[in-house]
Amino acid sequence: MDLSELRREVLWANKMLPASGLVTMHSGNASGLDRASGRLLIKPSGVDYDTLKPEDLVEVDLKTGEVVNSRLRPSVDLPHHLFLYRNMPGVCGIIHTHSNYATAWAAVGRPIPVCLTAIADQFGAEIPCTPYIDNEGDHIGQAILKYRNRAPAILLGHHGVFAWGPTVRDALKVAVMTEDVAKTAHLAAMLGQPKELPPEEVKKWYDRYRHGYGQVTGPRDGT
Repeated sequence: MDLSELRREVLWANKMLPASGLVTMHSGNASGLDRASGRLLIKPSGVDYDTLKPEDLVEVDLKTGEVVNSRLRPSVDLPHHLFLYRNMPGVCGIIHTHSNYATAWAAVGRPIPVCLTAIADQFGAEIPCTPYIDNEGDHIGQAILKYRNRAPAILLGHHGVFAWGPTVRDALKVAVMTEDVAKTAHLAAMLGQPKELPPEEVKKWYDRYRHGYGQVTGPRDGT
C-alpha cells in the first residue's frame, strides 16, 4: 500500500468513527502506518470528521516524530500512536476512541470479561483495563504494553479505548467490536454476573476465527 492509498484508508477510518457511533465531536482518531517508507498518517487535531479531506491528514516520520509537509497540527494523541508503532512491529493501524459502553467499563476500572464467543473469536481473552495513567510523555504507550494481553484492544482506566491491527481496517473492526461486546457485557452485568468461558473453549473459538474464518489465508494477527 502506497501513501496515497493509505491516505484514503485513514480518511475512511476517521469518517467511520462517528458513523459507527464510536465518537462525538472530536473525541477520537485513526492513524495508519506505511512501514516501507516509515511514514504514518493521522487525523489533525480538532478538525470535524465531516469536513476532513485526504490532504488534511497529517504525515509524520515514524523515526523522528516530525511532521512532514502538513499545514495542520496532528492529533494530541500522536505520541501514543508513535510509541505503539515503534514497539509493536506487526501493527499498521491504530484507533483511539471514548466510545460509551467500553469507556464505562474503563470508568470503573474493570476489564471486559471473555463471556461471549464473539469476544473469544475476536480477542482471545478478556479486554484488559489499565489503572489510571496520565498523558505525559510515553506513559500511555508504556501502560498499554505493560497491561495488554493477546487481545488487540485495551481499556485505559478513566479514559477510553485503544485498538490496533495489521491494517487500518482491521483496527477499525476491533474498535467497533470492542464497543459492541462492551454493550452486551454491560447488559449482561445488569442481569447478573457475566460467566466467563473456560480457557480451553476460548482457545477453540479464537483459533477457529484466526485460521478458518472468511476468505483470507493466514492468521489474523496485529501484535
